[in-house]
Parts: sequence; C-alpha cells; structure tokens
Amino acid sequence: MSGPGSLSAHMSTSKKKIKAAAFSRGIVRIPGLDILLGVDEVLYAPSGRQARGVDLVVGWGRKANTRKAVEYAARYSLPYVTLEDGFLRSVDPGVSGGRPLSIVLDPTGIYYDAGAPSGLEQLLNSGRLPEAYSSLPGSGQGPVPTLKSGKLLARARAAMDGILSAGLSKYNHGVSVELPKPSRSGAERVLVVDQTFGDMSVSLGLAGRESFLEMLGAALEENPEADIWVKTHPDVLAGKKKGYLDSTDIERIVSSFAESHGKSQGGQRRVNLLAENANPLHLISQVDRVYTVSSQMGFEALLAGRPVSCFGVPFYAGWGLTDDRVPLPRRKAKRSLEEIFAAAYILYPRYLDPCQGTRGEIEPVIGHLAEHRRIFQANRGEIYCFGTRLWKRNHIKAFLRSPGNRLKFKGSVQQARKEIGSGNNARLTALVTWGAKQLEPLRELSGETGVPLWRIEDGFLRSVGLGSDFTKPFSLVVDKKGIYYDPGQPSDLEDILCHAEFTADELGRAARLREMIVEFNISKYNFVVNGALRVARNKGQQVVLVPGQVEDDASIKAGCRDVSTNLGLLREVRKARQNGYIIYKEHPDVTGGNRKGRVSRNILLEFCDEVAENVSIGECLQVSDEVHTMTSLVGFEALLRSKRVFTYGIPFYAGWGLTEDRHILSRRNRVLTLDQLVAGSLIRYPRYLDWQTGEFSTPECAIHRLYSELGQDSGNRNIRKNPIKRKLNKLANLIGKR
Repeated sequence: MSGPGSLSAHMSTSKKKIKAAAFSRGIVRIPGLDILLGVDEVLYAPSGRQARGVDLVVGWGRKANTRKAVEYAARYSLPYVTLEDGFLRSVDPGVSGGRPLSIVLDPTGIYYDAGAPSGLEQLLNSGRLPEAYSSLPGSGQGPVPTLKSGKLLARARAAMDGILSAGLSKYNHGVSVELPKPSRSGAERVLVVDQTFGDMSVSLGLAGRESFLEMLGAALEENPEADIWVKTHPDVLAGKKKGYLDSTDIERIVSSFAESHGKSQGGQRRVNLLAENANPLHLISQVDRVYTVSSQMGFEALLAGRPVSCFGVPFYAGWGLTDDRVPLPRRKAKRSLEEIFAAAYILYPRYLDPCQGTRGEIEPVIGHLAEHRRIFQANRGEIYCFGTRLWKRNHIKAFLRSPGNRLKFKGSVQQARKEIGSGNNARLTALVTWGAKQLEPLRELSGETGVPLWRIEDGFLRSVGLGSDFTKPFSLVVDKKGIYYDPGQPSDLEDILCHAEFTADELGRAARLREMIVEFNISKYNFVVNGALRVARNKGQQVVLVPGQVEDDASIKAGCRDVSTNLGLLREVRKARQNGYIIYKEHPDVTGGNRKGRVSRNILLEFCDEVAENVSIGECLQVSDEVHTMTSLVGFEALLRSKRVFTYGIPFYAGWGLTEDRHILSRRNRVLTLDQLVAGSLIRYPRYLDWQTGEFSTPECAIHRLYSELGQDSGNRNIRKNPIKRKLNKLANLIGKR
C-alpha cells in the first residue's frame, strides 16, 4: 500500500529535520525506530502546526489500527510506508521487550501480503528494488546492487552459513529440543508447522483454516510410513492463543486416514504434537521434510536443505524452490536460494548495529545473535550458585541467563547435597562458585553427582570504578575446567591458548582491539584522574613500573611461589634493576581502602624512585620501558602496549614466549603471537554484557561503553573522592541506581 504523496518531493525540498508520523504508541516506543527509518523524529498522531512538518507516515503491517495512518497520509498527500519486523529480529520476542535489530520498510506493500506485489516480490521478479525505495529516508547514495551481483551473493552465502551454524531465526530464545527416535527403524520424520489463529501471513497469504487441514492430510497421504510432528505454538496448548490445528482436528484427520487405508487407530501414534519453544533450525535438522502454510520456518527449512511444501503463498514461494499448492502466476522469475536470501535478508530490511545503536548491516547482527545462542545453550537447565555475595547476585543472573533456565543461590554445600539426594534435581546442569571459599566441598559434590563445577570471576575489561564499590561488571568469565588465575590446574583459558586455531578474522579483530584499548586508555578498572606523572629519570635510565596488588587476592595465593607481597616484589625489582627508575603504582582497591596491600610511603621510597598517585595506569604504562609484576593484569596491559614484561608469579599471560618469567609451567609449551594471546583472552574466553540493552555483547562494545561512561559524571569516578561521597556511590551501585 502506498500513499498518494511522493517521498522524493517531500524529502528533497529542504534540509530541515525529517519527521515521520505514526498513529500507534507502540510504534513510537520502538527502540531505535528513528535510526532505522532514517528520520530525526517520530511523532505520535500529529495535528495542527505539528502536522505541517511531517514528511512521511508509517503504519505496522496490515493491522486494523493502520487505518488512521493511511487516511492521514491521503488527507495531507504524504507518502505512506508499511513497517514490519525483519527476518532476524531480536534475541527475545517483541512481546517480551526484545529490541528489534531489523525492520522492513515497504512503500509498495508488505512481503506477506500476496494479494498485491510487495517491494520484496518486485525485487525478486526484476532483480532490483522498486524506484520508490531510492527516495526513502536513509536510503544511502549510489546504486543498489542487483540480485546477480557476485559480491552480494558471496555475502549471502557467508550470512547463510553463519545463520545455519548458529541456528538463528527471527527470535532467538528457543532451546534445542531433541526429538525421540523414530517409531520404526528407518522411518522418516515430517514436520507440519501450525501457526497462531489470526496470523496475518495466513489470510494475506491466500490461505485459511482449511489450508491447515489440507496440509496435515497431505502430509499423511504423501508420507504414509513417516512419523509426523506437528509444531504447535506453545501459547496454543497453554490456552493463551488458538491455533489452526487443534487436537480434535488432528484426531479426526488421522482417524480418517487410518480408516481409508484399512489401518487401526494405532496409526494415530505416528502423529505427535510438539509444543515446546524449540529452536527452529535445530528442529528442522532432525526432520526430512517440512510442510507449512506461510511460516518463516519454511524458508529456514530451505536454508537447511530440506524439501518444503507450501499451502499458502509466503514470500519464498513461487520462485522454483518450493512445492507450491497455491500458485501465484505473477511470480515469473526463477531464483536461487542465495538470490532469495540476498533479497529478503540483505536488501529488503534495515539493521541496527547491536553495539553502536546506529544503522548497521546483517553481519554484526548475525554475530550478536550467535553469541546469545551460544551462551543461552551453555546456561540451559538448572544452576546452583555458591559463594556469591548479595550485591553480586543480579550481576550473576544477567550473565547466566537463558530462556527457561533456573538459577538458585545456595548458602551451603550440605544443603545442596540434601536436595540433590532427594532427586529433585533432574534438570541440574551446573554448580557455580565465585571464589575459593567452598571450592573443595564443591569439587567433592561434583565428583559424587557428576554435575559439572564452573568457576566465575571478573573479566579483564570490567568496569568504571572498583568491583569492591559494587559497580556493574561489563565482563565476567565462566570457566568449566578451572580458573585463569590458578596455574595449579588447567583452565578453559589455558586450553584455548594451548590448542585453539585462530582465524584470520579473529587475529585482525585482536589487533584492532589492542589499538582501541591503547587509544582509549582502557584498563580493567577505570577512573577519572587529574594528576600528572613527572618522571625525573637520568638520561638513558630505564623506567620500570611495578604495579601493586591486593595481597590476599586469589591470584596471589594461587599464582605466586617465592614472591607474594608488594614489598617483597619491590625488593626483588630493585635488586634486578639497581640503576633503573622504578615507579610504584598502588592497586586501586588498596588505594580505595577496600583491600589489603598498603605499604607506607616512606618504606616504598626505600626501593622505588616515585610513588604514582592520582594518575591512570595507562599513563604509567606510557612512560615505562618495562613492567615487573607478580600476577597483575597490568602485565597483560603492558604487552598490549609493546612493553617488556617480567613475571615473578605465574599469571595467565606468562609462559607463551611473550614475557620473561621467573617460574616455568611445563603445560604451557606453545609460543603465541600477541594477537593470538589477545584473541584467546579478550574474544573467546570472557562474556560481555551491555547494561544499556541487557544483552550480551562484545569486547569492542565493552570498550566503547567504558569510555563513554568514564566521561559521564566524572566527579564520581575519581578513586580518591570524598569518603562520604564514595560510600553514597557504593550504596547507589548496590541498589542498582548507577
């Protein structure tokens, strides 16, 4: 449906702000809609003088509530554009608040309405987007590639591979459901996809209730020896919505089939209902054929290489790839799977960059959704958490979330042992602990029950401010073998660094990450500092940085052998660098008064030349030639800045040929490049969370968020701020107001 106005006439007459009008509050509230539309503002039901500044009108799909929008566009001779979700929409469903990462703008129709040619249909017929798209706001400059473009089709193939390998769909909160073994050896499985009653893609796809009945009957007739699985929407069996195939219909059709073929009612057992929230592609991978009316699952089945029969007219039907029971003669072109994908997933929708919140492309969205699927799969089931302080629990919940999983915080191992012994833990998938307080009893419990033990800890790009001030972490690690700071046993990180084969893309990404960290001066903890470091060294004198640590920290207890205190480290460094200019930088947790490790200034100055105060660790690294440390992360940050690093303990970054080490760990027998170390430590190992969106993210996004947050409210980000103000900030962090 297109309005009587011309988009180009309304957009090109001036450089004023571009405004869109909508007559649904739900549309106006969509996060990022102005960016996706390419407008400056989306107005709700404008009137009077406000109406004179409107450039286009938008409505959602073919809903009845679009009538006002269409009439408004006609009254003021404004262009009308139909909106709809894209085919890779979000992590969570829109009804659950999931923000859309893609949207469709169609000035000519909408893809699921087969009653008239949509922009997508015209693109597939002609190979080009209709002219109306060129004047849409935010359409960009230059020609749009045709469907025969080799570059476009290569992108399509790569994107299809990414979607298949990650199991992505429109929504990505579904779990991987394993179907039971076939009822008979060698029996095929056939999937019949039901849809919710009133779905507009059904009625506008030239179908109705009879189409679903016909579809199930055809599936039985055409696959007489197969197991039939009817994919019913979970809301249908829960009584929230009605489907097209209810249990009575299914029983009647199956009974009719059995009678007409001279079979007993036992034949009904071949038809099974699946009402779980199953991941579509994982489900499709277990079947041999798919029957649908107009569901997107039909196209996903094509991606997975399954034959598809359509009993309505979805966007992917009529192009030579599907078995079409409802022909549509105006779809004349024959299209490859890559061409249909390129049209529907690359050229037709618009994407929102998951991190930056700007207009983006399909590839970052695929990566973003794939990361969620990976973490959701790892977090599924029931998880018992131990050793977690109250203020950390909301953080843990966010990092361990997965649709349908259950997270329980346990006070004691003995309590958990009793619950497990009672048999009420059929879904229990992991025991998780922060720190080492209950580590040995948990190892025993894990050995007794076979439930894996995971360890959780702060990541290497953590926060603005201290963790001990209750600030939100942008990254955590969940280690299923050990923990990165304990060299006494292998960890997931050590395993990655020992054995992983890193791709060229990962290594390029690692190099860019190093550059970002140095450019933005990002560390594990980040503060606003106002002081300056004045190094009074003699000509030719080496500047040596010694970072202090929290002396009762787990990394000191686990990773140090003969040097385990800040003063002891300084003594050793002065012996090794008698003529060096030594700078000592106290750990921020110690400076903030939260942790142990303070050494009086007078004693420090016996072994160092300067005590760095109110300066960032980045500035200290910038003026230093080398870093001497026990196990501090500052050693890793020094490597990122191409500094020489000497280790007196066994931190995670030691033993790979990049540092000069006092102690050797024989398990670490691989020589790594710096980018391999970064790829393993910052890309593969941690999990990142964007607290603005509540979604898992990337190290790049974490760096941007840290840098942005560091510049906001800077008076509260100084480690040496007023003690009362600092306590108030801790309280604000604790109750979630920061």
